[in-house]
Amino acid sequence: MDKFQVLVIPQTADAVLDRIAKVDPRVNVIDARGWFDGELRATWPQWTVDRYLGDRKYPATTLEQRNQTLASGEVILLGWPPVKDLRTRTPGLKWVHQTPAGASNLLDTDLWESSVIVTTSRGLTNRRPMAEYVLASFLHFCRGFHWSYRDKKRHHFDHASYDPIIIRDKTVCVIGAGGIGLEVAKLCAAAGMRVVGTRREAAEAPEVFARLAPASAMHELLRESEFVAICCPWTKETHHLIGAAAFAAMKPGTVLVNISRGEIVDEEALLVALGQDKLRGFATDVYDGEFERPPDARLWDDERVIITPHVSAAADVSEHQGVQLFCDNLRRYLDGEPLANVIDWQRGY
Repeated sequence: MDKFQVLVIPQTADAVLDRIAKVDPRVNVIDARGWFDGELRATWPQWTVDRYLGDRKYPATTLEQRNQTLASGEVILLGWPPVKDLRTRTPGLKWVHQTPAGASNLLDTDLWESSVIVTTSRGLTNRRPMAEYVLASFLHFCRGFHWSYRDKKRHHFDHASYDPIIIRDKTVCVIGAGGIGLEVAKLCAAAGMRVVGTRREAAEAPEVFARLAPASAMHELLRESEFVAICCPWTKETHHLIGAAAFAAMKPGTVLVNISRGEIVDEEALLVALGQDKLRGFATDVYDGEFERPPDARLWDDERVIITPHVSAAADVSEHQGVQLFCDNLRRYLDGEPLANVIDWQRGY
């Protein structure tokens, strides 16, 4: 029986390798965890290296050893940050699965728009923690907790500035009603909010939505919403989607939360909106250029802005189903069946 080579690159548990190996007797798992760390450190910005690789130990391998291994690979399990030139060095490569959800992670690699099938964990990451992040951010600004940090520093209360509001019966616009957006919608609806949302294309609205509209109706929905959650992928169409026109459409005192990608928000337009007191608050787990540098100091210094370091999906219990998808897809691949969650290069996710 010919063995089928599956190369596992990201740092993951031994149990994951065993799980992949048990998919089919033909599967031969090549444990390449850490092999490419030296390359990643040399090719990614220091900010990314410090954030995601840190000082972890990695095995010493030569470029020749790595290239020989890649030459025999047909399927690769990839994590973050990705190796940038896999396609060039793996002539027999047919399929790559990326454990993160964002296809935009691969923009700076030679996999983007290549002939290789690439799948992601879109819609299968830790959706509940991300939804809780959104609702927690809404409540944080509703109760004026952001002002408590200011008062704590000054040792003086400014009671009038808190101006608390209740979220029940308020409208939230979920931009990008995919897997994560739907989870956000469910949690907000459970808190008594009216939920509207957008999708790239018109679709039948899940029961939790009072209205689900195509992306072209976003400004219309923003005009009727007090809260906004950005959950859409970053693509050519969504780059700076939340810009001057979107902020102009928002109600005064809107609370905006971004759990997707920083590049979706035009930060200069955001600063203008903050300067005009358009927003009650802005919470973001991402920011433009987050893999290269710290956030814009003007945002970090604003008391109405909360910035966290891409941790909205983190939790004490993991519900990430990316490995399960990879194993399911591996069975499909071996049987010659279509794979799930394949990136559409034209669409961008």
